[in-house]
Amino acid sequence: GWQASMKSGSLSYIIPCNRLPVQLMSQVRVYTSNGQKKDLGSEDTNGSTPQETPHKVGTGRQDMSNAGQKQSFLKEPIQVKVKAVLKKREYGPKYTQNNFITGVRAINEFCLKSSDLDQLRKIKRRSPHDDTETFTVYLRSDVEAKSLEVWGSPEALARERKRRKEAEIKYRENLFRNQRLLREYKEFFGNTKPRSSAAAMFFKGPGKVVMVAICINGLNFFFKLLAWVYTGSASMFSEAIHSLADTCNQALLALGISQSARTPDPSHPYGFTNMRYIASLISGVGIFMMGAGLSWYHGIIGLLHPHPIESLLWAYCILAGSLVSEGATLLVAINEIRRSARAKGLSFYQYVVQSRDPSTNVVLLEDAAAVLSVAVAATCMGLTSLTGNPYYDSVGSLGVGTLLGTVSAFLIYTNTEALLGRSIQPEQLQRLTELLESDPVVRAIHDVKATDMGMSKVRFKAEVDFDGRVVTRSYLEKQDIELLLQEIQQVKTLEELEAFMLKHGENIVDTLGAEVDRLEKDLKQRNPDVRHVDLEIL
Repeated sequence: GWQASMKSGSLSYIIPCNRLPVQLMSQVRVYTSNGQKKDLGSEDTNGSTPQETPHKVGTGRQDMSNAGQKQSFLKEPIQVKVKAVLKKREYGPKYTQNNFITGVRAINEFCLKSSDLDQLRKIKRRSPHDDTETFTVYLRSDVEAKSLEVWGSPEALARERKRRKEAEIKYRENLFRNQRLLREYKEFFGNTKPRSSAAAMFFKGPGKVVMVAICINGLNFFFKLLAWVYTGSASMFSEAIHSLADTCNQALLALGISQSARTPDPSHPYGFTNMRYIASLISGVGIFMMGAGLSWYHGIIGLLHPHPIESLLWAYCILAGSLVSEGATLLVAINEIRRSARAKGLSFYQYVVQSRDPSTNVVLLEDAAAVLSVAVAATCMGLTSLTGNPYYDSVGSLGVGTLLGTVSAFLIYTNTEALLGRSIQPEQLQRLTELLESDPVVRAIHDVKATDMGMSKVRFKAEVDFDGRVVTRSYLEKQDIELLLQEIQQVKTLEELEAFMLKHGENIVDTLGAEVDRLEKDLKQRNPDVRHVDLEIL
């Protein structure tokens, strides 16, 4: 109990609160008009000092009346309400008694076998994966006890963990010698989970565009190289180098497409989609160095050391063939981008500038530059053949180099922006925000971030303020209210109240988790571009 000493004017009393009701026992001191005091209650009130005698006649009766009223007031019982508070439980810095653990973690971390887990309690919980509704977990305390039972002591368990860790390191070092086993595992895994074939990607969409461009540019390079050897034209050399750069870059794009189809692994949980952007970025750098650099170099050498040019008839024929072939590849790329842009609800220009499909963008820009460079080379070579001045041909080489440099700079910029993780369009972000805010369970959302991960894959993150009343009502709607009312009426003690609240509190938290899963599923279904959703409870 506690004690409080209170003083108010002429009253001084102590309240002990360890028993109820409380009778106030105090000593009343009555002051006379001359400022002296006399004690009433526990002391004898009939005695007086000589100094008090002259005043006792006039004031004694009134003072005794006041003292009697105060004593009757002080003897009335006071009802004190004591608030019952549940004792706070100290969990310590590390508490894992109620933690759940999956079977895979139990086997890997505690060195158990699947048969060891058959004897433990199995608990069904809501699954975090989209393809399954529930999955089985175990109490961590049960798994720890089972591991000690199997291995005998914590030291023996630690030695086994160390041995397995060393074996895992050794296995990784000898990974190349285990390729056959890995292939067998992948074949088995492929039968249980369908995977996209990398070869099939080159028969449709961006893969088809890239393969067509590789074949045509390879042939163009071969014939342009023969024309340059025959004529010695600087513009024809630039065209040959341009076709070679296009062929190498598109081969790099094909590699990026095949790598982007790889399935996610523990080291890359979000997959390898950005390999297309990386390949396109390297392609842009390659165009700048191989195409633009060599074209500028050959043009400058032609200006400094001009030399006469042989017959340009074969060069004109090869340029005409290149114009037709490059134009055909350009039309294939344009049709593919139009189809993809129409599917995304974007204009042709927006689709290209936002680099939605980096592989097709590279083919489009390279072929557009190729068509323009053929026109520039043919014009400069015609001026050279008409005037006999080789400087026009060198200027044509510089023009082709400048055109390639512009294309490479655009590719480097757009792919760098994509790799940095840019935000999605404001209109799309507003639609996602409105979808969440229109749900009854959501009060407000904050700190919204939606990042384009590449290839129309969006990662959405938001801090969500949930309405606890709606969540609780959602839980109550699934319960038998009459049975719940009976449970409430049976609660008589603090222990029963604690058990009741813990039971239904845990169920309400599970209901909140189910609401989060529902919101994430709705976002993905209504917006197919959204692949990863992170809703954090505020």
